[in-house]
Amino acid sequence: MRSAKAIFIRQATDLFKNRLVMVQYIIFPVVAFIFTEMVAKADESIPDYMFVSMFAAIFAGMTLVATTAGVIAEDRENKSLRFLIMAGVKPHEYLLGIGGVILAASFLVSLAFALMGGFSAANFARFLTIMMLSSTASILLGASIGMLVRNQQAATAIGMPVAMILGFGPMLAMFNTTVEKIFSFFYTQQLNVVANDFTVDLTKPITIVLVNIAFLLVLFTVAYRKKGLSA
Repeated sequence: MRSAKAIFIRQATDLFKNRLVMVQYIIFPVVAFIFTEMVAKADESIPDYMFVSMFAAIFAGMTLVATTAGVIAEDRENKSLRFLIMAGVKPHEYLLGIGGVILAASFLVSLAFALMGGFSAANFARFLTIMMLSSTASILLGASIGMLVRNQQAATAIGMPVAMILGFGPMLAMFNTTVEKIFSFFYTQQLNVVANDFTVDLTKPITIVLVNIAFLLVLFTVAYRKKGLSA
């Protein structure tokens, strides 16, 4: 675990130095706050948490995928990952180091969303749980994309469209039953379901999210072993 700790510290330092990335973590909570205060609270027909849930789902689906893909693609491009693998760093150690920082940052953002939503204690816990599980899935997806492409430019070209589909797909699903059926297999749709209906049974949504996580974890592990030394 020493390797994971060293990678974690390096990535945390890089993250806080990168202002452009930090803006991506701030913008969605800020926009959610503005819409909540100026629109939701001014209109009794709109639940106070509606925009919080909406932008939280977009954040989990978009920001984390793009950020993780870019970070790992950069490591491949500058040969850092190749050296780490040659030094014996295992897939889970690398993932814990890189993903751990991004997951910690996403927890702080999720906490801000939860506090903004004014949820009860039980709903607060439900919201944070589904947000962190969905964030984990997004990090794994971004990590897989970063491993499969050769450079940051390719990571942006592939990662951003995928992130936008996952982030905005649940919004489209609200207006189209066909889209809803398709996206029901994806973790962002389940996040949207739970975040907008606190009476829903968590068994099915969490099961689907965990299946997504398991699949993406296998995909990342295979990509790490096959592509890590090829850059």
